[in-house]
Amino acid sequence: MPVLVYIEHHEGEPVKGSLGVLARAAQLWGGDVAAVLCGAGVRPLAEGLGRHGARKALVADDPALESPLPQPRVDVLAKLIEAHGFDTVIFGASVLTADIAAGLAARLDAGLNWDLVDLELSKEKLVGKRPALQDSVIVDAGWKSEPRLALIRSGTFDPVESGNGKAEVEDVAVEIDEWSQKAVMLEQAHEESEGPSIEDADVIVAGGRGLGKPENFSLVEDLAKALGGAVAATRAVVDAGWYPYAAQVGQTGKTVAPKLYIACGVSGAIQHKVGMQNAGTIVAINKDANAPIFEYSDLGVVGDVHEIVPKLTELVKEEKST
Repeated sequence: MPVLVYIEHHEGEPVKGSLGVLARAAQLWGGDVAAVLCGAGVRPLAEGLGRHGARKALVADDPALESPLPQPRVDVLAKLIEAHGFDTVIFGASVLTADIAAGLAARLDAGLNWDLVDLELSKEKLVGKRPALQDSVIVDAGWKSEPRLALIRSGTFDPVESGNGKAEVEDVAVEIDEWSQKAVMLEQAHEESEGPSIEDADVIVAGGRGLGKPENFSLVEDLAKALGGAVAATRAVVDAGWYPYAAQVGQTGKTVAPKLYIACGVSGAIQHKVGMQNAGTIVAINKDANAPIFEYSDLGVVGDVHEIVPKLTELVKEEKST
C-alpha cells in the first residue's frame, strides 16, 4: 500500500478537505490507499473513512496528540512512513498540515510540493498540477526522491463517497521524542460565528469595496442568511478592516468551491478569482459593466448593489415562506 493520506479532524469530525484528498487518491490508485488519523479519542472516526476510499485506517490515538501541534505528529508519521514503506504522503492544506509536511520533509529528506490543485499518474510517475503566474497557467511538478509529499490546495476536491464499506482499522504505536513535547498549547480560541464556514458552505455571498462602507456588509449578511449560506470578503475589504480575515477569499485568503457564489460589489481581480473560480455557478452584481468579474461569471447583473441585494433578499425570503 504505497499511498498515505493524512486526515485532519476538528471538533470530532474529519475535515472536509482531507476527505476530498482521500477520495481523489482512492480514484487514482484504485482504492490501494491508507488513511492516518492522529489525535486523542479519534478512533471512532476511523471506520467511516472507508466510505471515502480508504482501504486501511491507521490510528494514532494518544493523549499526547490531543493538542493540534505539528511536532508530535511529525514523530508519529515519520516512524509510520518508514515502517510501512509509504512512497507518497498527501495532505489537504491547512496551517497544521503545512507545518507537519515541512517537518517531515526535513526529517526524511523528502521532496515536498505544495499548492497543488490535482495529481495525475503519467507512465507510472506521480505528477502534481500547480498554478503559477497568478493562476494564469498550470505547471507540472515532480519529485526526485521518495517519500513524495504533496499539499493539496484547500477546497480543491469534494469529499465524495467512493468506497464500498468500512476501512480496516489498525492502531499505531505512538512514540514521541522528549524534545518534541517542549511546545505546549496553553489555549485554543474558537471564532464565534453563525451558519456554515466558507470552506463548507454550498452558498457564499461575497462583499467587495463596491459596498461603500463596512456598515453595508449587513446587506451581504442578510442575503447569506436568507440563502442559508456564508459570508466572504475580498482582500481589499479585509485590509481596510471592514471584515475579519477568516472570511477572505483569494490568493492570500481561502480557496472555496461552493455550488453558488454571489459577488456583490466585487471587481474580480485575478487574486480574488484564484480563490473562487471553482464555484459551480458564479453570479456577479456590480454597477461597473467593465468589471473583470463579469468575464468569468455565469450570470452578471449590472446595477447598484444597494438596490439589488435588498430586493433579492426579499424575494428569497418570500420564496422560502411559500
